Amino acid sequence: MKFKPWSYQQYATNHIIDNNSSGLFLDMGMGKTVSTLTAVDNLIFLGEANKILVIAPLRVAEDTWSTEVDKWDHLKHLRISKVLGTQKQRVKAMATEADIYVTNRDNVVWLVKNYFSEWKFDMLVIDELSSFKSSKALRFRELKKVRPYFKRIVGLTGTPAPNSLIDLWPQLYLLDGGKRLGRTITGYRQQYFYPVQANGHIVYKYGLKDNAEKTIHERIGDICVSMKAEDYLDVPERIDNIININLSESTTKKYKQLEKDLVLELEGNDITAANAAVLTNKLLQMSNGAMYSENKNVVEIHEEKLKALLDIIEAANGKPILIFYSFKHDFDRITKFLKSKKLKAVGLGDSKDIKKWNEGEIPILLVHPASAGHGLNLQYGGNIIVWFGLTWSLELYQQANARLHRQGQKEKVIIHHLVSRNTVDEDVMRALNAKEINQNTLLEAVKARLKI
Repeated sequence: MKFKPWSYQQYATNHIIDNNSSGLFLDMGMGKTVSTLTAVDNLIFLGEANKILVIAPLRVAEDTWSTEVDKWDHLKHLRISKVLGTQKQRVKAMATEADIYVTNRDNVVWLVKNYFSEWKFDMLVIDELSSFKSSKALRFRELKKVRPYFKRIVGLTGTPAPNSLIDLWPQLYLLDGGKRLGRTITGYRQQYFYPVQANGHIVYKYGLKDNAEKTIHERIGDICVSMKAEDYLDVPERIDNIININLSESTTKKYKQLEKDLVLELEGNDITAANAAVLTNKLLQMSNGAMYSENKNVVEIHEEKLKALLDIIEAANGKPILIFYSFKHDFDRITKFLKSKKLKAVGLGDSKDIKKWNEGEIPILLVHPASAGHGLNLQYGGNIIVWFGLTWSLELYQQANARLHRQGQKEKVIIHHLVSRNTVDEDVMRALNAKEINQNTLLEAVKARLKI
């Protein structure tokens, strides 16, 4: 297929070519892979790059980059080696002569430890840069070791600050080695933030100092560019619908007991929460209708969300439904419940399931957001999403919704959120909205304003 880039794609390609460090904060569905590959092809031709390492989520590493090379005529000559699978397969892939070596982020530590002394890559592309938002993560620390060997680095993401602007430092460090936001996370925090919640030397929450946000935006604006799909693409309308779930009085009583005492006994099974994080996770499970006991037994509590899900399916009148779930027992309960109603729901397996969904052969598809957050095109198979269980991660939330709400979708996308009243579900919805507001401020500040 002949590639005819949109103006924003040409802008993105030029930005990579013109900057040794380039952060592209592009919305999902804007063709960032083909734009990046086009830049890579030009840089190889110009002698500015030789061996390119691409780090991506597993599903994207397995399929997306090689598919894009095969798809476009001007890229077909590029040689790709997938550094994936068993150690034997990875070693063989590394020994293969290629232009681009694609691996997943879980292999970063292995790659650096085994090939540090003979590092051959002079250009790095991180697909979903925000997956390196933790400066404490081993994969960040290992990648930091080899960062000086890359002459060019590209970071791609649609969610650069999924939780707060503190998330930016590790990402920008990988791009520029600390030139814009400082060489240490401690220095970055001290310069731009102040403690809001702390216990001694341990700070749980930071606030932004006066004018810090504006200063951060200005410092990164020369190498980071933001583009939103709604500004350049014919993206369908999105309708967000919150379906409030009323829990019974007995269920609410159990919920409040666990919330207060951190301990609950259900049907002879003890449910305990060791700390606030565990408690939140338990309460999310309870809001969905079932929990894991201390013995890993699944204790069912209510079916209110299952009933609401059935109402949505029946109202859809045969139209395909994409369901995002949080826990394994959610998946099991949903499939069992729907089977009892003569409805078949299947989980997302491999690329064959993606094809079946897009061809209308799967009426109800169950997907965990962490397994479908990046690189999957599901917009041809349906336009209705149901969040059975919510996620705290803005990145997963946005990426998951973008599987249907993207270019190529022909209908309005309806996103149903099942929210149990007076539970942590409501806190999650508020947090997602607040994080999105903060992130949109960042994106707007580094937004590319093109004349198209």
